[in-house]
This record gives sequence, structure tokens and C-alpha cells, in this order.
Amino acid sequence: MRAITVRDRDAGVSGLTLTDMPYPHAAENDVIVQVHAAGFTPGELDWPGTWSDRAGRDRAPSIPGHELSGVVVELGYGTTGLTVGQRVFGLTDWTRNGSLAEYTAVEARNLAPLAADIDHTVAAALPISGLTAWQGLFDHAHLTTGQTVLIHGAAGGVGSIAVQLAREVGARVIGTGRAGDRDVALGLGAQTFLDLHADDLQHVGEVDVVFDVIGGDILERSTKLVRPGGTLVTIATPPTVQPKDGRAIFFVVEPDRTRLTDLAQRLRTGRLNPIVGAVRPLSETASAFARRRTPGKTIIQVADEQGTQHS
Repeated sequence: MRAITVRDRDAGVSGLTLTDMPYPHAAENDVIVQVHAAGFTPGELDWPGTWSDRAGRDRAPSIPGHELSGVVVELGYGTTGLTVGQRVFGLTDWTRNGSLAEYTAVEARNLAPLAADIDHTVAAALPISGLTAWQGLFDHAHLTTGQTVLIHGAAGGVGSIAVQLAREVGARVIGTGRAGDRDVALGLGAQTFLDLHADDLQHVGEVDVVFDVIGGDILERSTKLVRPGGTLVTIATPPTVQPKDGRAIFFVVEPDRTRLTDLAQRLRTGRLNPIVGAVRPLSETASAFARRRTPGKTIIQVADEQGTQHS
């Protein structure tokens, strides 16, 4: 099969190549998915799991990408809950070969069924962004109706989903980003928008929740905005400063079939709209990785709805 692989940790994006790889093996409780569309995270070439397995052994050449939408073509021994021919979407394991390939092996529990009326390219934009937004807002920060949440990167993949979910529960949403993100963030439901380059963050006042995807100076300055009893959650780096009388939590998104099913239902009913940016073929993955500032989430289309592969 054709896949995007990385072999040299120091090569960065230039080390991404389209190569022939062996067809994957379905271990116990796995399924093999024919990948129709895949999502990636630009920084994942720096992640330890891209280069080593759960036991710490080197696993290069490895296949990056951790979001996928496609069709089950094979079941591993003991696998239940999914069937051959079923449309699915979800997350691949951080320490196994990923989704930027024509076929990939995934634990069945990491996948959710996908309705026929949801396009694969839209579904592939949902797993990491959707689960991260949900887990950050509700599982970790316990955001509720009437509270105020500050969402950094409100027009990005995670931030745009977080804005929509927070608005749906009746929270007041303040979004941040670059000046060009203002209309997108307000259109998604943010009541206020701050340009991080031009506006003073301290004008926000106290908030119940800060959702950070940026880290660095923005993360540090945001701790002062959390009111007593409030929470700062970040996916960027473990925070070095705690809010006074509040909590600061760093987390990594976890697979969740039940939540994926719920997010897909919200998508079907129009209550949730992931922002899909460029859609590129597998052969253009390297250039897609290299372009850091693009509107919406870039999706790699590996096969069309009929299963015809586009390398």
C-alpha cells in the first residue's frame, strides 16, 4: 500500500515521503480501515510516539496522522462492535502507524460509526479537535450554563469547536486570535473577540474558564484572568504558574467512542460545524504539513466515496 512515512527525526517536514509499505496486520481487537480521509497535527513530528512504540522501541519508518474516516475492511481476532463494510471515523493510537496511508490498523474501541450522509473529509476533521474541545471544557474545566470562558485560538481547529460547544451549553464566550480571525470567531458564536497582537488581554476581566491552545506567554498571562474557583486548561505545555485560588490543568486528548458518536450526531443536525480548509491528496502531505497558518483544518483525501484511491 501507499503511505506517508518518516524515517529521520532531524529531517522534519522535509523527511515526509510517499512510499510503499506493507499492508497492516490486524491484531486482537483491531480493525483494518481503508482510509478515505485523514487529519494530522502539524507538530506531531516532534512527538515521542511518532518515533517509538509503547515499550520505547524505535519504530521508524513510521506513518504519521492520527485522525481518519473510512470503511472497515477487516476484523482482527475477537473484535466486536464493528462490521466489515461499515463507515467509521476516529483516532489512531499515538504509538502505532497512523492514518496517512491507504490502510491502517486501529483498535475498534477508538472508532465510532459514521452515518452515510456525513462526508469523510468533514468527519476526519472532527476526532482530535472535537474530543479535545469537549474534554477540555467539560471533563476538566466543568464549564456550565452562565459561566464565562476565554478560548484562545477561537478560529482554529480545536478553538472553533470549543466556541460552538460552549455557546450551546449557554456559556458566555470570549474568543482570541489574529485580527483576521475575528469574523470567523464571532460567526461561530463568540460574543467578544480580542486580537492577541493589538488588544490588552487584561481587559477581559475575570473568567471562570480559560481554554488555551497556544502556551508560552499567552498561557502565563492568562492565569491572572481566572477567578477564584476557576480553571485554566491547556493542551500546549504543562503550566508553570497556577491561577490564584484556581486550578491549571494540562491534558492530552483521549479516544472516546461514545463522545465521537455524540459529536457526529451534532454534526448531522447542524449544531456543530468543523471548519475544513484545504483538501489535498496523499502526495501533497509534506507541503500541507509545512503550511502552518491556514484557515480551517487541512484534510488529506486518500480515497473517494467509492473507495478509489488517490495517492
